[in-house]
Amino acid sequence: MAEHLLILEGATVRLGGLKLLDGLDWTIRRGEQWAVVGPSGGGKTILAHTLAGRHFASGRVDTAGIRIGMVDQQHRFSGLPGATELYYQQRFNSMDADATITVAAELAESGFPGAGDVGGDDGGLLDRLHVRELLGKPLIQLSNGENKRVQLAIALLARPEMLILDNPFLGLDIEGRQALHAIIDRLAAEGMQIVLITGEREMPACITHIGRLEKGRWSFVGPRGAFEPVKEWPNLVELDAEILARLKDGRVEPVHAGDAEVVIKMNKVNICYGDAVILRDIDWEVRHGERWSVSGPNGAGKSTLLSLITADNPQAYANEIWLFGRRRGTGETIWDIKQKIGYVSPELHLYFDLGASCFEVVASGLMDTIGLFRPLEPEQEEHVIRWMKLLSLEDLRLKRLAQLSTGHQRMVLLARALVKDPPMLILDEPCQGLDDEQTICFRELVTELCEAFDKTLIYVSHYRQELPRCIDRFLRLERGIRVE
Repeated sequence: MAEHLLILEGATVRLGGLKLLDGLDWTIRRGEQWAVVGPSGGGKTILAHTLAGRHFASGRVDTAGIRIGMVDQQHRFSGLPGATELYYQQRFNSMDADATITVAAELAESGFPGAGDVGGDDGGLLDRLHVRELLGKPLIQLSNGENKRVQLAIALLARPEMLILDNPFLGLDIEGRQALHAIIDRLAAEGMQIVLITGEREMPACITHIGRLEKGRWSFVGPRGAFEPVKEWPNLVELDAEILARLKDGRVEPVHAGDAEVVIKMNKVNICYGDAVILRDIDWEVRHGERWSVSGPNGAGKSTLLSLITADNPQAYANEIWLFGRRRGTGETIWDIKQKIGYVSPELHLYFDLGASCFEVVASGLMDTIGLFRPLEPEQEEHVIRWMKLLSLEDLRLKRLAQLSTGHQRMVLLARALVKDPPMLILDEPCQGLDDEQTICFRELVTELCEAFDKTLIYVSHYRQELPRCIDRFLRLERGIRVE
C-alpha cells in the first residue's frame, strides 16, 4: 500500500490567461487529514477542483489512482426532462414543485437506489446526515443546509477513498455544524482521507495538517500544531466621501411606507405546503429605519418569511401582509415591491449566469432582473460605475462572474442590491464565501451604508459575530414559530 496518496510538484493552473495556482508542491501521506485555509480568491477552490480532475495543471499531479469524491461549495439544480427552465421563485410555488426531481430521484440518478431500497450502511448514512426525511422533497425546495447534506450523502455513497469538502459548513446552523464536525471526525477515524476547504475557526478535531493558500501559493504548509491563525483584522472601512456625496446628491428619495412609516406588517401569517406547516401565526412589524436580525435553525422558515416580503411567494395573497403601507393583493405588482428592496441570498446567487460580466450583474439590479436584457442609458451606466467604485469593484467590471472567488461574487451581488438605492435591504447569509477579513469589512460596510442612506435592514445569519453593529432588533424562528 502506497504511503503517498497525493503528490504535487510544481503544479500550476491557468484559466482565462490568469495564473491561479503557482508552482505548488504538496504531499499528502496516508492517515494525514488536511485543511486548506486562506483568503477568498487565494485559489482554494481551484486547488480542490484540480485534485478532482476538473482543471488541467502543468507540473506533476499524482493522485495514485485513488477514488476522489467532492462536495462543492455551491450546487446548481436541473429540472425534469422537458420542463421549463428553473426560476428563483419556483422554490416557493407549490404548483411548480413537480418541475424538479425529488431527493430520492436525485440519489437514484446518481447511481443509487431510492427511498424504498436504501438500507444497510447506506441507510445508516442517510440517517446520520438527516437525509432520509428529505427523500420525498423536491430539490428546488431544499434549504441551503439541506442541500449541503444531500450533496454530502451523494459523495459518500460513491465510497471515495479521499473526500474533498469545499466550505461544507456554509449555511449550516450551530447544530448542523456540530453534527458535520462529528461526521467528518468519524469518517477520518474509519480511514477516509479528508481534504477540507474551510475557515481557520471551523476546524474539526481530526485535522492533522493545514495549508494556507494565498494568491495561488502556500504561505504555510505543515502540521496543525505549528500553524498560527491570523490575528484580529483591523476594523476599518472608509467609504469614498466624494463618491458618497455624489450618490446622495443624485438620488431620488424613495417612498418608504406612507404616513405610518411601517415597512412590514404581518398579522397571524400561516404558510403551509400540503401537510407541512412552514410558518405559524407570525405577527411582525418593521418600521422604517429599523435594523433587524432574523435567526433560527435550518428549516425554521426564515427563507419562506423573506419570500413573503420580496414578493416571491404567492401565498402572501392568502394572508394579511402589508408592505410599504399597502396590503398585498390590492393591485400592486411584484415589481412595485421589488423596486423598494435590495436583496442578496445564497439561493438567488445560484441563478446568475456565471458568464455575465460583473458590470452586467450590478446593472441588472436597476431592472430587478437576473441578468441584463436591455442596454442602459449613459447616465445609468455612470451610476452603476459609481456604485462599483464605492465598493472597490471598479477593476472587476469587465470580468465574468465565473472568474471571481465566491467572496468577490457576493460583493458584486451586494452592489446589485444597492444600485437602485432601495429603502430596504434584505441580506440573507450575505457573508457565505467571504474570508474573515472580508466578513469584518462587509459588516462594517453594511452599517456605514445603512446609516449613510437611511436604510431599513433585515439581516439573516447563523453567526452572531457576523451581525453588523447597526442591528438593534431581533426575531428568532423555530419550527415556523416566532420565539423571540
